[in-house]
Amino acid sequence: MAEVVVVRFKRGCKSYYFGTGGFALEKGQGVVVETSRGLEYAVVVQPKADVLDDQLVQPLKNVVRPATERDEAAVAEHEARRPEAMRLCKEKIAEHGLPMKLIDCEFTFDGGKVVFTFTAESRVDFRELVRDLAALFHMRIELRQVGIRDEARILGGIAPCGRAVCCAGSMTELKKVSIKMAKNQGLSLNPGKISGLCGRLMCCLAYEDEYYASACKRVPRLGATVATPEGKGTVTSANMLKMTVRVKIEKDGALVYRDFPVDDVQHAEPDRAPAAPRGEENKEPHREDGEKPRPVRENGRKPFAGGAQGKKKWAGRDKREHPSGKQPQGKGGRTPAQTPPASPNHGKGE
Repeated sequence: MAEVVVVRFKRGCKSYYFGTGGFALEKGQGVVVETSRGLEYAVVVQPKADVLDDQLVQPLKNVVRPATERDEAAVAEHEARRPEAMRLCKEKIAEHGLPMKLIDCEFTFDGGKVVFTFTAESRVDFRELVRDLAALFHMRIELRQVGIRDEARILGGIAPCGRAVCCAGSMTELKKVSIKMAKNQGLSLNPGKISGLCGRLMCCLAYEDEYYASACKRVPRLGATVATPEGKGTVTSANMLKMTVRVKIEKDGALVYRDFPVDDVQHAEPDRAPAAPRGEENKEPHREDGEKPRPVRENGRKPFAGGAQGKKKWAGRDKREHPSGKQPQGKGGRTPAQTPPASPNHGKGE
């Protein structure tokens, strides 16, 4: 167990743990911390917290110092320079004709580097652009390419629900969202209704996916035949939140719709047509005029002709009758009738 302070950087919703460093900090106070990028400015979210050691990234770094008036002035100055830096970078991008979209600009706390964030459909060769920007700003330049979901997280906006987008307001990290989550929740699969500002599936689909995934295992599927206290019926709709299903039941020749709790319905086999009496399954149907129906061709072949006519036909085949009336020729020009019978001692050395 370690006593830490929870801080959050200006752009982003993710919180980080740092050691208190022996300082008495308050919520909302600015602090200077050391990260992999150097000294950074952050805001205290929780001044004191007890966290297990396995939840911390070792080694745990401490807060360097509480932010002074000079630190606050430096942060304000960097924020004031941001619009002008964005304008100059966009002009240089247009001069080089690069297929990239600039979305953000950020100066580091010590003022030694500026980071430009952009999106592009493919990789971009921006080496000439970096040289021009370095000569213009006289500091280190870093260009960072991000995806379309990261663009929505950085820029923010209002989601279709009327609130700020989840990725910029409440999510600490982007989660994987699949179309299966929308199917489990019974939502329309229209891309315009389940897509966010970034054009991808809305991140909020992942919030309740665990609940809907477990509820789908208990709720019968649509069109299933179930047994209810009022008889058998067919499921027409389901309410995952109330855990109820609407069943269509046939009563006295009329269709009735009833809502039942999921626990009151059970899967049942659909009613089948009565079986034919034994011995009549393969009985040929008769026409109204009393004549038997003609046999139907199967796979393009004629059915076997039964009766005397069929026997005569197959008997002719046994005699090997040729259409011309001549007997077929065998090997050596002899007919089968002229072939001499084999000797009983043939092959024994006669």
